[in-house]
Amino acid sequence: MANEKKFCKNPIITSIYTADPAPMVYGDTLYLYVTHDEDELLNDFYTMYDWHCFSTKDMVNWTNHGKIFSLDDISWAEDRAWAPQCVERNGKFYLYCPVHKKDGGMAIAVGVSESPTGPFKDLGYPLVDEGDWNDIDPTVFIDDDGQAYLYFGNPELRYVLLNEDMISYNKEVGIVKIPMTEESFAKGSHNTGTSYGEGPWFYKRNGLYYMVYAAFGLDKKDEHLAYSTSKSPTGPWVYGGVLMTEEGGVFTNHPGVCDFKGHSYLFYHTGQLPGGSLFHRSVCVAEFKYNEDGSIGVIPKCDGVEGVE
Repeated sequence: MANEKKFCKNPIITSIYTADPAPMVYGDTLYLYVTHDEDELLNDFYTMYDWHCFSTKDMVNWTNHGKIFSLDDISWAEDRAWAPQCVERNGKFYLYCPVHKKDGGMAIAVGVSESPTGPFKDLGYPLVDEGDWNDIDPTVFIDDDGQAYLYFGNPELRYVLLNEDMISYNKEVGIVKIPMTEESFAKGSHNTGTSYGEGPWFYKRNGLYYMVYAAFGLDKKDEHLAYSTSKSPTGPWVYGGVLMTEEGGVFTNHPGVCDFKGHSYLFYHTGQLPGGSLFHRSVCVAEFKYNEDGSIGVIPKCDGVEGVE
Protein backbone atom coordinates (compact mmCIF):
# COMPACT_ATOMS: atom_id res chain seq x y z
CA MET A 1 0.00 0.00 0.00
CA ALA A 2 1.23 3.48 -0.90
CA ASN A 3 0.30 4.91 2.50
CA GLU A 4 1.91 2.14 4.52
CA LYS A 5 4.09 3.53 7.32
CA LYS A 6 7.78 2.74 7.23
CA PHE A 7 9.30 1.50 10.48
CA CYS A 8 12.76 1.62 12.07
CA LYS A 9 13.37 -1.48 14.16
CA ASN A 10 15.46 -1.41 17.33
CA PRO A 11 18.38 -1.66 17.74
CA ILE A 12 19.06 1.01 15.10
CA ILE A 13 22.61 -0.17 14.39
CA THR A 14 23.29 -3.88 13.97
CA SER A 15 26.69 -3.93 12.21
CA ILE A 16 28.70 -3.12 15.35
CA TYR A 17 28.09 -2.77 19.07
CA THR A 18 27.30 0.87 19.92
CA ALA A 19 26.40 2.88 23.00
CA ASP A 20 26.02 6.41 24.40
CA PRO A 21 23.87 7.87 21.58
CA ALA A 22 24.16 11.62 20.97
CA PRO A 23 21.74 13.00 18.35
CA MET A 24 22.33 16.35 16.62
CA VAL A 25 19.79 17.85 14.21
CA TYR A 26 21.38 19.96 11.48
CA GLY A 27 19.27 21.09 8.54
CA ASP A 28 16.96 18.29 7.40
CA THR A 29 19.22 15.57 8.85
CA LEU A 30 19.60 13.91 12.23
CA TYR A 31 23.19 12.92 12.94
CA LEU A 32 23.77 10.30 15.61
CA TYR A 33 27.18 10.07 17.30
CA VAL A 34 27.91 6.88 19.21
CA THR A 35 30.66 5.10 21.04
CA HIS A 36 31.85 1.72 19.81
CA ASP A 37 32.17 -1.38 21.98
CA GLU A 38 34.85 -3.61 20.48
CA ASP A 39 34.00 -7.27 19.93
CA GLU A 40 37.03 -8.45 21.92
CA LEU A 41 37.42 -7.19 25.47
CA LEU A 42 40.64 -6.27 27.24
CA ASN A 43 40.72 -6.94 30.99
CA ASP A 44 37.00 -7.76 30.96
CA PHE A 45 36.10 -4.06 30.82
CA TYR A 46 34.75 -1.48 28.37
CA THR A 47 37.04 -1.67 25.35
CA MET A 48 36.42 1.47 23.29
CA TYR A 49 38.82 3.15 20.86
CA ASP A 50 36.75 5.33 18.55
CA TRP A 51 33.54 7.22 17.80
CA HIS A 52 31.18 6.61 14.88
CA CYS A 53 28.48 8.64 13.14
CA PHE A 54 25.21 7.64 11.47
CA SER A 55 22.62 9.91 9.88
CA THR A 56 19.00 9.83 8.72
CA LYS A 57 16.46 12.10 7.06
CA ASP A 58 13.41 9.94 7.85
CA MET A 59 14.27 7.95 11.03
CA VAL A 60 14.13 4.72 8.99
CA ASN A 61 17.03 4.76 6.53
CA TRP A 62 20.38 5.29 8.25
CA THR A 63 23.68 6.15 6.53
CA ASN A 64 26.83 4.77 8.11
CA HIS A 65 29.61 7.38 8.06
CA GLY A 66 32.03 5.05 9.82
CA LYS A 67 34.71 6.01 12.29
CA ILE A 68 34.94 9.80 12.54
CA PHE A 69 37.35 10.27 15.48
CA SER A 70 39.53 7.93 17.53
CA LEU A 71 42.09 7.68 20.29
CA ASP A 72 44.74 7.55 17.56
CA ASP A 73 43.81 11.17 16.76
CA ILE A 74 44.41 12.31 20.36
CA SER A 75 48.12 12.13 21.15
CA TRP A 76 47.68 12.75 24.88
CA ALA A 77 44.96 10.12 25.40
CA GLU A 78 45.59 6.56 26.57
CA ASP A 79 42.22 4.78 26.36
CA ARG A 80 38.46 4.94 27.12
CA ALA A 81 36.78 6.62 24.14
CA TRP A 82 33.60 7.30 26.07
CA ALA A 83 30.29 9.18 25.61
CA PRO A 84 30.51 12.20 23.24
CA GLN A 85 28.26 15.01 22.04
CA CYS A 86 28.53 17.23 18.95
CA VAL A 87 27.30 20.79 18.31
CA GLU A 88 27.54 23.23 15.40
CA ARG A 89 28.57 26.87 15.74
CA ASN A 90 29.56 29.40 13.07
CA GLY A 91 29.86 26.70 10.42
CA LYS A 92 32.13 24.40 12.42
CA PHE A 93 31.34 21.23 14.33
CA TYR A 94 32.69 20.50 17.78
CA LEU A 95 32.78 16.95 19.15
CA TYR A 96 33.33 16.76 22.91
CA CYS A 97 34.75 13.42 24.02
CA PRO A 98 35.90 12.05 27.38
CA VAL A 99 39.11 10.05 27.37
CA HIS A 100 41.60 8.65 29.84
CA LYS A 101 44.63 10.92 29.84
CA LYS A 102 48.11 9.42 29.83
CA ASP A 103 49.47 9.49 33.40
CA GLY A 104 46.25 11.14 34.58
CA GLY A 105 42.54 10.77 35.13
CA MET A 106 39.64 11.34 32.77
CA ALA A 107 39.62 14.53 30.71
CA ILE A 108 37.53 16.07 27.94
CA ALA A 109 38.91 16.34 24.41
CA VAL A 110 37.46 18.42 21.57
CA GLY A 111 37.53 17.42 17.92
CA VAL A 112 36.85 20.17 15.38
CA SER A 113 35.60 19.68 11.82
CA GLU A 114 34.15 21.57 8.87
CA SER A 115 31.63 18.73 8.42
CA PRO A 116 29.25 16.96 10.80
CA THR A 117 30.72 13.66 9.63
CA GLY A 118 34.34 14.66 10.12
CA PRO A 119 37.17 14.11 9.94
CA PHE A 120 37.61 15.72 13.35
CA LYS A 121 40.94 17.16 14.49
CA ASP A 122 41.95 17.21 18.15
CA LEU A 123 42.98 20.47 19.82
CA GLY A 124 46.20 18.83 21.01
CA TYR A 125 45.29 19.26 24.68
CA PRO A 126 42.28 18.65 26.96
CA LEU A 127 39.57 21.29 27.31
CA VAL A 128 38.70 20.16 30.86
CA ASP A 129 41.23 18.32 33.00
CA GLU A 130 40.78 18.41 36.77
CA GLY A 131 43.14 15.53 37.37
CA ASP A 132 40.35 13.34 38.74
CA TRP A 133 37.91 10.78 37.34
CA ASN A 134 34.83 13.03 37.29
CA ASP A 135 35.45 14.60 33.88
CA ILE A 136 33.33 12.32 31.69
CA ASP A 137 30.16 12.42 29.59
CA PRO A 138 30.16 16.02 28.31
CA THR A 139 26.87 17.54 27.15
CA VAL A 140 26.85 20.86 25.31
CA PHE A 141 24.11 23.43 24.70
CA ILE A 142 24.15 26.94 23.19
CA ASP A 143 21.44 29.12 24.73
CA ASP A 144 19.37 31.76 22.92
CA ASP A 145 21.68 34.54 24.16
CA GLY A 146 24.69 32.80 22.61
CA GLN A 147 26.19 31.53 25.85
CA ALA A 148 27.32 27.93 25.53
CA TYR A 149 27.38 25.51 28.45
CA LEU A 150 29.29 22.27 28.87
CA TYR A 151 27.98 20.03 31.65
CA PHE A 152 29.69 16.77 32.60
CA GLY A 153 30.45 14.44 35.46
CA ASN A 154 30.30 11.27 37.51
CA PRO A 155 29.53 11.24 40.43
CA GLU A 156 29.13 15.02 40.56
CA LEU A 157 27.45 17.24 37.98
CA ARG A 158 29.68 20.17 36.99
CA TYR A 159 29.73 22.77 34.22
CA VAL A 160 31.84 25.41 32.51
CA LEU A 161 30.82 28.44 30.48
CA LEU A 162 32.25 27.90 27.02
CA ASN A 163 33.67 30.88 25.17
CA GLU A 164 32.36 31.65 21.69
CA ASP A 165 35.30 29.77 20.15
CA MET A 166 33.85 26.58 21.76
CA ILE A 167 37.38 25.32 22.53
CA SER A 168 38.01 27.30 25.71
CA TYR A 169 35.98 28.30 28.74
CA ASN A 170 35.58 31.22 31.13
CA LYS A 171 38.44 30.68 33.58
CA GLU A 172 37.22 33.45 35.91
CA VAL A 173 34.02 31.49 36.54
CA GLY A 174 35.96 28.25 36.35
CA ILE A 175 34.49 24.79 36.87
CA VAL A 176 31.23 25.04 38.81
CA LYS A 177 29.96 22.18 40.95
CA ILE A 178 26.19 21.74 41.06
CA PRO A 179 24.87 21.06 44.60
CA MET A 180 24.03 17.37 44.67
CA THR A 181 20.79 17.54 46.67
CA GLU A 182 17.78 15.25 46.90
CA GLU A 183 15.56 18.12 45.77
CA SER A 184 17.53 18.32 42.55
CA PHE A 185 18.21 14.65 41.81
CA ALA A 186 16.15 12.57 44.29
CA LYS A 187 17.49 10.21 46.90
CA GLY A 188 19.48 7.40 45.35
CA SER A 189 22.28 4.92 45.75
CA HIS A 190 25.12 6.66 43.89
CA ASN A 191 28.16 8.20 45.56
CA THR A 192 26.58 11.55 46.40
CA GLY A 193 23.54 9.96 48.03
CA THR A 194 21.36 11.10 45.13
CA SER A 195 20.15 9.17 42.12
CA TYR A 196 22.37 11.17 39.73
CA GLY A 197 24.99 8.89 38.25
CA GLU A 198 26.41 10.06 34.93
CA GLY A 199 25.58 10.69 31.28
CA PRO A 200 23.94 14.13 31.55
CA TRP A 201 22.03 15.46 28.54
CA PHE A 202 21.30 19.20 28.68
CA TYR A 203 18.76 21.03 26.51
CA LYS A 204 16.02 23.65 26.53
CA ARG A 205 12.42 23.45 25.39
CA ASN A 206 9.71 26.11 25.66
CA GLY A 207 11.77 28.12 28.12
CA LEU A 208 12.40 25.18 30.45
CA TYR A 209 15.86 23.66 30.87
CA TYR A 210 16.15 19.87 31.09
CA MET A 211 18.89 17.70 32.53
CA VAL A 212 18.36 14.04 31.61
CA TYR A 213 20.82 11.58 33.12
CA ALA A 214 21.65 7.99 33.99
CA ALA A 215 20.54 7.33 37.56
CA PHE A 216 20.74 4.81 40.38
CA GLY A 217 17.60 4.23 42.41
CA LEU A 218 17.72 3.10 46.01
CA ASP A 219 18.98 -0.48 46.22
CA LYS A 220 19.30 -0.60 42.42
CA LYS A 221 22.50 -1.84 40.77
CA ASP A 222 21.62 -0.98 37.17
CA GLU A 223 21.06 2.50 35.75
CA HIS A 224 17.69 3.92 34.85
CA LEU A 225 17.12 7.29 33.16
CA ALA A 226 15.74 10.26 35.07
CA TYR A 227 15.40 13.99 34.55
CA SER A 228 15.42 17.30 36.37
CA THR A 229 14.34 20.76 35.19
CA SER A 230 15.25 24.36 35.91
CA LYS A 231 14.15 27.85 34.92
CA SER A 232 17.82 28.78 34.61
CA PRO A 233 20.65 27.12 32.66
CA THR A 234 22.71 26.87 35.84
CA GLY A 235 19.99 25.66 38.23
CA PRO A 236 18.72 25.23 40.81
CA TRP A 237 17.53 21.91 39.45
CA VAL A 238 14.29 20.26 40.50
CA TYR A 239 13.86 16.50 40.17
CA GLY A 240 11.24 15.55 37.58
CA GLY A 241 11.02 11.77 37.80
CA VAL A 242 12.03 8.50 36.16
CA LEU A 243 12.24 8.67 32.37
CA MET A 244 13.08 5.03 31.56
CA THR A 245 13.35 2.05 33.88
CA GLU A 246 16.54 0.03 34.34
CA GLU A 247 15.54 -3.19 32.56
CA GLY A 248 17.63 -3.59 29.41
CA GLY A 249 20.20 -6.26 30.01
CA VAL A 250 23.13 -3.93 30.72
CA PHE A 251 24.52 -2.07 33.72
CA THR A 252 24.56 1.35 32.03
CA ASN A 253 22.23 3.53 30.00
CA HIS A 254 22.81 6.88 28.33
CA PRO A 255 20.17 9.37 27.13
CA GLY A 256 20.15 11.49 24.00
CA VAL A 257 17.08 13.67 23.46
CA CYS A 258 16.03 15.71 20.43
CA ASP A 259 13.11 17.03 18.42
CA PHE A 260 13.17 16.15 14.72
CA LYS A 261 10.56 17.01 12.10
CA GLY A 262 7.83 17.57 14.66
CA HIS A 263 8.55 14.48 16.76
CA SER A 264 10.38 14.04 20.09
CA TYR A 265 12.84 11.18 20.52
CA LEU A 266 14.79 9.55 23.32
CA PHE A 267 17.86 7.59 22.25
CA TYR A 268 19.22 5.02 24.69
CA HIS A 269 21.15 1.74 24.72
CA THR A 270 20.48 -1.86 25.72
CA GLY A 271 22.11 -5.27 25.30
CA GLN A 272 19.66 -6.51 22.66
CA LEU A 273 22.00 -7.54 19.84
CA PRO A 274 23.23 -11.14 19.69
CA GLY A 275 26.18 -11.46 22.05
CA GLY A 276 24.99 -8.40 23.95
CA SER A 277 26.40 -7.84 27.44
CA LEU A 278 27.45 -5.16 29.91
CA PHE A 279 30.28 -4.35 27.52
CA HIS A 280 28.53 -5.08 24.21
CA ARG A 281 25.67 -2.61 23.91
CA SER A 282 23.28 -1.50 21.18
CA VAL A 283 21.68 1.89 20.49
CA CYS A 284 17.88 2.20 20.32
CA VAL A 285 15.29 4.97 19.99
CA ALA A 286 11.78 5.66 21.32
CA GLU A 287 9.34 8.41 20.39
CA PHE A 288 7.62 10.24 23.24
CA LYS A 289 5.42 13.24 23.98
CA TYR A 290 5.69 15.99 26.58
CA ASN A 291 2.83 16.78 28.92
CA GLU A 292 1.31 20.25 28.69
CA ASP A 293 3.35 21.47 31.67
CA GLY A 294 6.60 20.22 30.13
CA SER A 295 6.85 17.14 32.32
CA ILE A 296 7.59 13.71 30.83
CA GLY A 297 6.13 10.36 31.83
CA VAL A 298 8.00 7.07 31.87
CA ILE A 299 9.05 6.13 28.33
CA PRO A 300 8.91 2.39 27.66
CA LYS A 301 11.65 0.63 25.74
CA CYS A 302 10.14 -0.27 22.38
CA ASP A 303 10.52 -2.20 19.12
CA GLY A 304 11.29 0.95 17.16
CA VAL A 305 9.75 4.08 15.64
CA GLU A 306 7.74 5.04 12.56
CA GLY A 307 9.31 7.01 9.75
CA VAL A 308 8.91 10.77 9.25
CA GLU A 309 8.93 12.96 6.18
